[in-house]
Amino acid sequence: MMLAPGGIIVRVSRPPVIPSPRPASAPIRSEEDGEPPGAVAELAEQGSPRAPRTLVVSFLGAVVRRMGNWLPIGGAIDLLDAVDLDGQTVRTAVFRLKKRGWLTPETRDGVRGYALTPHALEVLAQGDEIIWHARQPAALDDGWCIVNFSVPESMRSRRQQLRSHLTTLGFGNTGTATWIAPARMLPAAERAIAELDLTDYSAVFVGSYVAGQDLRALVAESWDLAGIDGRYRDFVATHSSIEKSLAGAALITPAYAFATYLHVVDAWRRLPFRDPGLPRDLLPGDWAGPHATRLFEHLVAALEGRALAYAVGHWPGA
Repeated sequence: MMLAPGGIIVRVSRPPVIPSPRPASAPIRSEEDGEPPGAVAELAEQGSPRAPRTLVVSFLGAVVRRMGNWLPIGGAIDLLDAVDLDGQTVRTAVFRLKKRGWLTPETRDGVRGYALTPHALEVLAQGDEIIWHARQPAALDDGWCIVNFSVPESMRSRRQQLRSHLTTLGFGNTGTATWIAPARMLPAAERAIAELDLTDYSAVFVGSYVAGQDLRALVAESWDLAGIDGRYRDFVATHSSIEKSLAGAALITPAYAFATYLHVVDAWRRLPFRDPGLPRDLLPGDWAGPHATRLFEHLVAALEGRALAYAVGHWPGA
């Protein structure tokens, strides 16, 4: 048994997990890099100031991977003009992604372009299940993953990065330096700690809720459920009109399908990360996540084929 902050008693079903050491090839990012570490966190980055780059990242994941993991820079500039990104903005975003290790210059058939790196492909693959299928509600009987850490003040930058990363992954904060999520988040917690080289300052447990503070109340205090639900509702409010217009349209132009598809994917892809897929019994009865997920899937089904058909015409040899 262990007593977590807030008076909740947890039966630990597995011993503390000591995360594997960080691979030597995986650099520790600093706060100055402006990025939370790790594959999932890279995809879940938030904020309108980065909108051009997030659109380009969405373009890489939703379109470029379907085109042989390579993009012609001229064709990409022409395509992304449909989402109001001019050539200079695209080139700047590509340059920054190259610096982050996502893209490498590659010429094919005399056409200048960029190929997705193994790192980029790994990041995008790790996010696929969350972005495209969202996290399904966990079963209450599956238990919980609990992360506790004590990082010295001299390493406060990495301590803050770990907090930010756990929040991005969907962990809830139950008290000082103690975070909780459904047990299936164990691998993500291990990666977050290892990538920051904080193994010696952390412990990870998997166990079941036994007694103590009411679990529903604990969940409400540990997660910003209203905020997560509100983002789902905003997505529905913004994109329901698109669904209606598609249903009533006699003709959808390829350019419109491409632009709308990319905007929809970009608007959606950051939402599911903050939602860890809590058990349904612990969520409000009118939780908007399922409605938003169905809307996203319907829009993708309606737009994806047309969007990709339009995009392929901007690749050489089409």
